[in-house]
Amino acid sequence: MSANTINAELCAKMFLAGARYLESKKEWINELNVFPVPDGDTGTNMTLTIMSAVREVSALDTLTMESLSKAVSSGSLRGARGNSGVILSQLLRGFTKVIRTEEEITPVILTAAFQKAVETAYKAVMKPKEGTILTVARGGAERAAELIEENPDIDLETLMSEILKRTEEVLDETPELLPVLKEAGVVDSGGQGLVQVLKGAFDAYRGIEIPLEEEVAADAGKAAGKDVTAASGEASEMKSAYVYDTGCQIIPEKEFTADASLALQTYLEAVGDSVSLSMEAGRVNVHVCTNDPGRVLQKALKLGALTQIRIENTQMEKNEPSSVSDATTAAKSGDSSEAHLEEKKDTADPFAIPDMPKLVELKETGFISVSIGDGIADIFRDLGVDCLIEGGQTMNPSTEDMLNAIDQVNAKNIFILPNNKNIILAANQAKSLTKDKNIFVIPTKTVPQGITAVINYVPEKSPEENAMVMELEIENVRTGQVTYAVRDTHIENKVISAGDIMGVGDHSILAVGKDTEQVAEDTIAEMMTDEAELISIYYGEDMKKEEADELADRIAERYPDCDVELNYGGQPIYYYIISVE
Repeated sequence: MSANTINAELCAKMFLAGARYLESKKEWINELNVFPVPDGDTGTNMTLTIMSAVREVSALDTLTMESLSKAVSSGSLRGARGNSGVILSQLLRGFTKVIRTEEEITPVILTAAFQKAVETAYKAVMKPKEGTILTVARGGAERAAELIEENPDIDLETLMSEILKRTEEVLDETPELLPVLKEAGVVDSGGQGLVQVLKGAFDAYRGIEIPLEEEVAADAGKAAGKDVTAASGEASEMKSAYVYDTGCQIIPEKEFTADASLALQTYLEAVGDSVSLSMEAGRVNVHVCTNDPGRVLQKALKLGALTQIRIENTQMEKNEPSSVSDATTAAKSGDSSEAHLEEKKDTADPFAIPDMPKLVELKETGFISVSIGDGIADIFRDLGVDCLIEGGQTMNPSTEDMLNAIDQVNAKNIFILPNNKNIILAANQAKSLTKDKNIFVIPTKTVPQGITAVINYVPEKSPEENAMVMELEIENVRTGQVTYAVRDTHIENKVISAGDIMGVGDHSILAVGKDTEQVAEDTIAEMMTDEAELISIYYGEDMKKEEADELADRIAERYPDCDVELNYGGQPIYYYIISVE
């Protein structure tokens, strides 16, 4: 490799560094959400998307530009979550389309790859909006093209430096392109995520080590205007959401370099949290909390022999360590004792043998719906939805989740109800990857729209006719969601303080106050029209039925010409989800 090219090994290193840099800044990026709601998740979505590709790259036995490109493209496409994650996956897909047939990346090839990335991402979005991650990406690609035209012999470091510089400039300009960003005093969060990926990749190209977690956290804290010391203290007390506390010691087969350490850490962060690596007398101590210890051990085995293996279930009443030999024996013998099977059921043991799927007769039509809350899930089941995907406001399902659900529904025609505007792109991406079934994505942006869509399905009509009717009917549904503000802000002529109760409508914040029921009433008032006939209220897991009953009674008294329906939703974060139609 010459000094002005990138081979597969360096490209992989740059990709992993970009992913890790994004992961380290995800909470900071989350806080750039325009609305101060507690589910600002752009950073999380983009991180989960790219970490899905990291797993594919880390599992490669043979590293070539073609194998690397396939791993990055496939991993990110299937792992894509949220609008920002889907767009990131399309950028990666377009980029790898160009480099996959090359042995080395030159400045000319890099420029072509950037241009293809932007072209692919824009095509994936029906109505591209400027002032977003798309604009930031296009700015970098256009700058690269200008530089190559001026000087075809430009060196890679200069080219990448200028691309990064231009993306940062365009990012700073996004508030001027989207007034809502300017009013909220933030730049586009998706664009910020892309810039972090490019920064990490560029640093890796120049041989600059990625900052330690503590340093990155400090940078993010300062940028967000937070007390870094306090934030760090809070983080240390947080418990892992993963089940298995996993540890081992690797005796490396060859020198354990800084690059190998970065690759291993990036992989572990993709499959769990609470990651730590340390060297001791030439051996590598590994610790991670994960739901899949087997995957961790398989990765570690590729680096050398293992010793001091420990897997501990942190969610059992008695945390009794289990040795890898116990796990291996269970996997080989298929232990079927009642106690063993019960343990597998309760703890989602990765060594558990899954139940054999039951044969289901092929249906003409099936439904998949994204749902939050056990009450809302029950409503969808009662309406005949075949498969529910848990997620929505706090965790956007991935394209992979959608594809798995499609596999589970044995029907010729399948309707997908995303029930969240941030999930529609992932559903459409799953549709494009499905070849053996007819998929209809109904662009439901809220749970009430999803319920309305199912109610308006008529078996006697064709799938195409039903899709048309459902799309028309959901336009008649206005939705308000009552939650709390996570930060101070000023938006849409409303001054909002952290902790305030907000009523968030389809396109704007409808009401702000201190009392949950009063804000709910004010939100409904803003949603009402002369044609309104039905008001539906779904109360969340944090609300008492008595409080919800009182609210429904007041609403019925205030709007006597409307039917008022009260249902238990059980949704987190949102005290009430309300629809008017």
